[in-house]
Amino acid sequence: MSMIRLASWIVILPIVRYARIVRYSKYIGSLMIDMSRIHSKWLVVISVLFGTFTVILNNSMLNPTLPYFMETFDADAVAVSWLLTIFMVSMGMTMPVTGYLGDHFGKKKIYMIGLAVFIVGSVSGALSSTLPLIITSRAIQGIAGGLMMPIAMALIFNSFPKNERGLAMGLYGIAAMVAPAIGPTVGGVVIEFFTWPFLFLFNIPFALAGIFFCGKFLKPTEKDTELKFDLVGFILITIGVGSILYALGRGSTVALLLSPLSLSLLVLGVVFIVLFVKYENRQVSPLLDLSIFKIPTYSVSIMVTATASIGLFSGIFLLPLLLQNVYGFSEIETGLLFLPAALVSGVFMTLGGKLLDKKGPKYVIPVGLVILGGFTLALGFNTLSTSFWTILILNCIRSAGLGMGNMPATTTGMNAIPDKVVTQGSAMNNVIRQIFASFGIVFFSIYYEVRKAQVFTQINDMQEATLQAINEAFMVAGVFILLVVPVSFIMKGTEELKRRKKSV
Repeated sequence: MSMIRLASWIVILPIVRYARIVRYSKYIGSLMIDMSRIHSKWLVVISVLFGTFTVILNNSMLNPTLPYFMETFDADAVAVSWLLTIFMVSMGMTMPVTGYLGDHFGKKKIYMIGLAVFIVGSVSGALSSTLPLIITSRAIQGIAGGLMMPIAMALIFNSFPKNERGLAMGLYGIAAMVAPAIGPTVGGVVIEFFTWPFLFLFNIPFALAGIFFCGKFLKPTEKDTELKFDLVGFILITIGVGSILYALGRGSTVALLLSPLSLSLLVLGVVFIVLFVKYENRQVSPLLDLSIFKIPTYSVSIMVTATASIGLFSGIFLLPLLLQNVYGFSEIETGLLFLPAALVSGVFMTLGGKLLDKKGPKYVIPVGLVILGGFTLALGFNTLSTSFWTILILNCIRSAGLGMGNMPATTTGMNAIPDKVVTQGSAMNNVIRQIFASFGIVFFSIYYEVRKAQVFTQINDMQEATLQAINEAFMVAGVFILLVVPVSFIMKGTEELKRRKKSV
């Protein structure tokens, strides 16, 4: 019961504090005075952090609530899973066009439009009376996320010189790590103490704060009104990415993944992406400038961040199964496991970013990947007597490696490309990371189900079979991450890139 109270206060206390700020409005003036002392570039980070946190938190809040929606709307698991799938698909299909929109209309305008659209989706979701209407609202939220996520990174990069971006992205990345960690806990508490519309209403204060800060502190960026829209490229990449994400989103079992529909969608997606690459390489003003993949540091950074995403989502998927199905912990208790890990990840993301600015990627990213891979591997040696605290400590150390490896790799790759294509580079980074994260969830869910069934037929003990399947999945994830460590040394820091340009 004490854990439940703790989780409740984690959710309720910020709301109470927010209400007090609104009630005692005279303190807002002093807050603005304090904000004026902060350098404008850091206010950019604070502004976009609200939006990123809101989008990611909302998505992760729904994960533990799917059984509740099944019961409330008398729907099956496939229908309810669309709450997650449609968000992922609509966001992935929107991201490729954000580069054009940000360059043509201005990044600040598009980002704030994204926040406004997200509020519309949240209000619509809270007021929906049927499951199809809620799914439609989730699609609106996904479109908003697709507009916001790539541009948020571009806004930060436009505000900081290359030798300061590591720390800035480290601070910004805290939202990306904390939100998915606390989301399941927040969602579980909301469902237990409130009604399901509050899952959508919970987002609105954060989104409104984001609009306020963005309107006040973001500076308008340059526009290229003469930029032409690549309609053919947009159609090709939208169909390609959408098909793959939809197939992966519905492929939670071997039967679903290998169904004619899923296989057809995967083939269709690959074909359209190949056509997109060939078409874009012949365009003067392409939707996405694919020539940046010829820059080794950027390409390797994509590989590293995609691998780190698999590491992140393997833990998000496997640890709840371990704690609930093997050790019998509740959903809220399981959610509390992720809170200290998220804080540790945020701290080391900031430290890693600062070290990246001073020393370069070779002193940060490989170390982070070794820690992430090594302690993911260590989670594969649990026994039926392993304590909650042992798992918590292993996950915290593992998260420290994730913080040092993920965002610094993204920053290094983005620093290596020309500033004029930062938004496009960010969009491609996010799309590829989304695809690999989805692939990771599908792979580990299928591996878990198949191995659990195989082991159960041998030992006839479901608890032991579940534990062995989860242990093996962690080992596979750990080895996969460690295999990328040698490749990560290819990435060059800003100083190395400058020296290489001078020598040429």
